[in-house]
Amino acid sequence: MAPTIRLPFRRTLALLASATMLAQAGMSGIAFAQTTPETAAPGVAAPVPAAPTPPASATPQQTPPVQTIVPTNGPASVADLAEGLLDAVVNISTSQNVKDDEGVGPAPRAPDGSPFQEFFNDFFNKQQGNKGPNHNVSSLGSGFVIDPAGYIVTNNHVIEGADDIEVNFANGSKLKAKLIGTDTKTDLSVLKVEPKTPLKSVKFGDSSEMRIGDWVMAIGNPFGFGGSVTVGIISGRGRNINAGPYDNFIQTDAAINKGNSGGPLFNMKGEVIGINTAIISPSGGSIGIGFSVPSELASGVVEQLRQYGETRRGWLGVRIQPVTDDIADSLGLDTAKGALVAGVIKGGPVDDGSIKAGDVILKFDGKAVNEMRDLPRVVAESTVGKEVDVVVLRDGKEQTVKVKLGRLEDSDQAASGDAAPDGSQDGVITPDPDENNDMDQPDTGDQAAPAPGAPAPDQHQQGQVSPDVATPKNVLGLSLSLLSPETRKAFGIAESVDGVVVTEVEPGSASAEKGLKPGDVIVEVAQEFMKSPDAVAAKVKSLKQEGRRNAQLMIASANGDLRFVAVPME
Repeated sequence: MAPTIRLPFRRTLALLASATMLAQAGMSGIAFAQTTPETAAPGVAAPVPAAPTPPASATPQQTPPVQTIVPTNGPASVADLAEGLLDAVVNISTSQNVKDDEGVGPAPRAPDGSPFQEFFNDFFNKQQGNKGPNHNVSSLGSGFVIDPAGYIVTNNHVIEGADDIEVNFANGSKLKAKLIGTDTKTDLSVLKVEPKTPLKSVKFGDSSEMRIGDWVMAIGNPFGFGGSVTVGIISGRGRNINAGPYDNFIQTDAAINKGNSGGPLFNMKGEVIGINTAIISPSGGSIGIGFSVPSELASGVVEQLRQYGETRRGWLGVRIQPVTDDIADSLGLDTAKGALVAGVIKGGPVDDGSIKAGDVILKFDGKAVNEMRDLPRVVAESTVGKEVDVVVLRDGKEQTVKVKLGRLEDSDQAASGDAAPDGSQDGVITPDPDENNDMDQPDTGDQAAPAPGAPAPDQHQQGQVSPDVATPKNVLGLSLSLLSPETRKAFGIAESVDGVVVTEVEPGSASAEKGLKPGDVIVEVAQEFMKSPDAVAAKVKSLKQEGRRNAQLMIASANGDLRFVAVPME
């Protein structure tokens, strides 16, 4: 046995402290319960004897009773709960046939003429020679049975790309699994095995009822140790870890490690309220920050995958961006809330003018939209074809409009405001490059944004250059000019874009801080279309007179992508 190193001065200090305490105890007249002295171990100093007790006084003193410590049984056991759930949790192993040259760079070589070249090359040739043309890569994960007939839920990343999927049960049996359906946006998959007898299964609970501080239990296959049980609490709700467009994770401190992915997170009733998916860890092991897909999101996805083998999500057909404090002020909102509509998809469900660019969506189907990322999730969870009420802020007033939802297809992902966050790190969901000409085209003339194919002003059609081009108007730290063939060519502005072009941005100005740059086009100011630099200057002046602190600008990039920017006017 390895020797245990103890520092001598620590023992000396401890003995001195004990002697002092004993001496003080004897002087104060407090009696201590004594135990039978133990023989000191070899090499260990004997305890220092207590100081003699002074003679008793004439008046006898009462000796306080000796307090005995009664051992407790600790927190309530979860053994009964775990025992009833372990058989429904499975281990999932996958294998994938991978070519040797995939992900492997060329073998290092020693410099020609080096005295170690022969040994160096022989070593790496032997290492590579041990492999065939292909080899199998295995991985482990977790899952749980939701139907005695053999339906199993796990994470998509556990089985993604697998050529073979095998499910290992708690009793040691193994069954081959078939992939029924998968959803990359929520990282969920449904598998099917063919058991000879009904399987032990578990049911989804309602994660919306769970509160921060509630106890939860995770069961899974961490590092290959199947049937591992950990307990913790819900540390947070509604976490966004940028894993997908519908992030709404439960955070827990129940230990989750590699191999727990796809396993269930139970409440104390034995219901699945989350699917363990991710952890934050610099070491690769649990540090008490794990994330689970809530059942309120997962249950609907799982049911669709079982029925159809795919998801069928609602689609609103808008591009959205966050409502910042500045934008909220420019719109007259008390607080920054809702989702700001930056564009409407041509041919989408709201291309009929029911929702317009510049609207702020505050409620969807009775559910509050507190921030931008709430909207894609509640829309996606809605039934395709359902007619819903949408509360929007338009022209400073709340209005309720009825919308019939379409279906979000995979091909629509980049073109919808309810899509994945690719290219939207700044919070603005950008359109598909192939759909730039489809932005915000209305069927009626009262749409906030001009139709991309609408006729331009006469001077544009005739190629005439306004005097404003030669003498740009300076507003909000911006040099503005009318769009002309020359300015379109100079900044590469598409013909579908109309408005007032920014030719220069004053360094250090509020506009520069908001990210405006030469080549941007001001389409609207305070939801009013701008035809000339003079119109921009007049509108800004009007807003100042109204006491507004920020001017809300609809900005089009050179290729037609729209966004809203609130520029301080002070």
